[in-house]
Amino acid sequence: MKPLNILVLHGPNLNLLGTREPKTYGSESLDDINQSLQALGLGLNADVQCFQSNHEGALVDAIHQARLDDVDGIIINPAAYTHTSIALRDALLAVQIPFIEVHLSNVHAREAFRHTSRLADIASGVIAGFGSHSYHLALRGLIQHNKEYQ
Repeated sequence: MKPLNILVLHGPNLNLLGTREPKTYGSESLDDINQSLQALGLGLNADVQCFQSNHEGALVDAIHQARLDDVDGIIINPAAYTHTSIALRDALLAVQIPFIEVHLSNVHAREAFRHTSRLADIASGVIAGFGSHSYHLALRGLIQHNKEYQ
């Protein structure tokens, strides 16, 4: 059976994980998270590719490229773009690839402006508040979603 092709997108400031507000975001680095996702993916018959950018356009380009690369699912932590980016929303709608929105912290237990997502209503699911484990839950959920809807 061919492995699922999964793209993980990390938005702005996530390159600082491990040193940025560890009480909120944890002490694991982005590389640690990516490596653990790739290892989990191998065990679940999924090829996991990861990309981080602080630039909205680069994330949009990665989403567009995902369609050309026959990506089966996207896990996206849009970070601050969660609350502002119509461009990410439009790109995800355009490519029609199932995706899960992920957040390390429980955004609903934080400032009111973080309670609104431009992506949640078009996502296959949203996972927040479990630290780096949010990504693992998303990967498992996306694989299950692909099995059920393909």
